[in-house]
Amino acid sequence: MMSGDSGTTGARRRWWCLAVVCLAMFMGVLDSTSVYAALPEIAAELDFAPAEVQWVITAYGMAIGGLLLLGGRLADRLGRRRVFLASVGLFAVASLACGLAASSELLIAARALQGVGAAVMTPAGLSLLMGVFPDGPDRNKALGIWGGLGGTGASVGLLLGGVLTDRAGWEWIFLTNVPVCLLVLAVGPALLPEATAHRQRLDLPGAVTATGGLVLLLLALFRVAEHGVDTLTVLLLAGTVVAAALFVVVEQRSPAPLVPLRIFASRALVGGNVVILTAGIAVDGLLIVMTLYAQQVLGFSALQFGLTMAIMTVTSVLGVLAGQHLVTRSGFRLVAPGGMTVLAGALVLLSRLSSDGTLVRDLLAGLVLFGAGMGAAFVAGQIAALSGVADGDAGLAAGLEETSFAVGTTLGAALASAVVVGYAVRDAEPTTTALTDGFAVALLVLAGVATIGAVLAVTLLGAGRRHEPVPESVATAVGR
Repeated sequence: MMSGDSGTTGARRRWWCLAVVCLAMFMGVLDSTSVYAALPEIAAELDFAPAEVQWVITAYGMAIGGLLLLGGRLADRLGRRRVFLASVGLFAVASLACGLAASSELLIAARALQGVGAAVMTPAGLSLLMGVFPDGPDRNKALGIWGGLGGTGASVGLLLGGVLTDRAGWEWIFLTNVPVCLLVLAVGPALLPEATAHRQRLDLPGAVTATGGLVLLLLALFRVAEHGVDTLTVLLLAGTVVAAALFVVVEQRSPAPLVPLRIFASRALVGGNVVILTAGIAVDGLLIVMTLYAQQVLGFSALQFGLTMAIMTVTSVLGVLAGQHLVTRSGFRLVAPGGMTVLAGALVLLSRLSSDGTLVRDLLAGLVLFGAGMGAAFVAGQIAALSGVADGDAGLAAGLEETSFAVGTTLGAALASAVVVGYAVRDAEPTTTALTDGFAVALLVLAGVATIGAVLAVTLLGAGRRHEPVPESVATAVGR
């Protein structure tokens, strides 16, 4: 009897652990999208230059993309609960700094610090869940909840960002994180299990070269937009190539590499990550274009923008459900390139926007189509990225997938901003027509990226062979 009671108590504690970890993760996802609705007001109040405002997005994403894998290793080395709670505390301090920022430079620095907190918080939280939920139905259910909150948080973030910006001011997008973080810090020590630390080496050179390469690539993109291809642009691109080469050398020689290169022998893993990367570029590129177009050209309020983007959110949920069903029946080799093709078509449709446009005429059909393609592409890409991976590499594969998404979204915001700045606002204060033309070109560039993703998905995931259908429990567990 006592044994049964103990088992019941342990089971309950597992679900409380899930609730605490998901609360922190939900907050991070919420914050990553709610800021889109507030960008125009942030730019106006803090006197951002047109080419600079995207750094509110990319500073956050750059820190996550460069440090996510290192964050997971840090949790294993120092203890998962300790590192998780420390990262939540850092996220709280950074959120407070964002809300109190009095200049564009301070806000960008605080956003980068937020990204560092999120880069550690996400893998540490996932590691906690993998430790308390053994293999089986409960783990699949927990991972399904974890993954589902990603899409839900992104959707709620767009709506909440609009409400807070309109009713309280953009600062409250960040300040509302603080009490949530304090709640997690208050209940975490009692509900989260302590895990044994593993004294493995940290691959700091790998993290430095990966993050450095991403920073240099982003700087090169913005340099091209503002000044065209000049000597500094060439040097930045050369630095990117050198950093990438150094990363490969470091990983080959490190006794505890951040990313063991052997894992890339799996075509499914590579193909899945390519889909996640290119879909991430398309998604956040679209978001930054849409928020500027809707608010600066069409005159939407932040709340109206959030409600408009909810259209895409609803169809993305339908796309996830349909994608899971199709992958379960026939595998991911058709669903992944199909979803990317739908994304490309939706972006071409949206590129026909006009300076006197309306929601129904210019946005509705494209957003409906984009959401459906996004949901299908992401779920198929995730399943491909995690399929056929050895049990010992499951955590690494999950970290790679999260990193691909973070890097993709960062590059998407940077690429779209660079195109708009380069096309519309390089020399003078942009007119509404010039802005609209710049947005249209940016959407066409994103459509090209999505098309490349579809072609690579066919090449890497098809490759003339048929994949086995994916078990329903696995398909459900990885859906966003």
